[in-house]
Amino acid sequence: MEERRKIRENERNLIIFLLEKLGLNTEQYPINEDVEEYEGGKMGSISMGNPDISPYKDDLIQAKYIDSDGTEVIITLTQCINNQLLDLDFWKVDFSKLITFPKPEDLTFAD
Repeated sequence: MEERRKIRENERNLIIFLLEKLGLNTEQYPINEDVEEYEGGKMGSISMGNPDISPYKDDLIQAKYIDSDGTEVIITLTQCINNQLLDLDFWKVDFSKLITFPKPEDLTFAD
């Protein structure tokens, strides 16, 4: 992992949107001000930096979008066994660098 940094506004907004899609909010799942990037930020994945982090429990929600190069990206918001936000995980299916961070209106859901 990289050094901690402040969460970006677009990351915060995306997390809030995903929580709201589930009928949840930031009182139930607080968003830390400091996060850590995975892989130096290549694909956009971040650890939520919760101080009491515990092991992965499950995915809260998963969404997809198409990056500006036409490549599919899968986004997963996860929680730990203590029911805290764990990761905002981006997986670009060809493992290339994320080009455009999605806006909520860019996302599609399997529902």
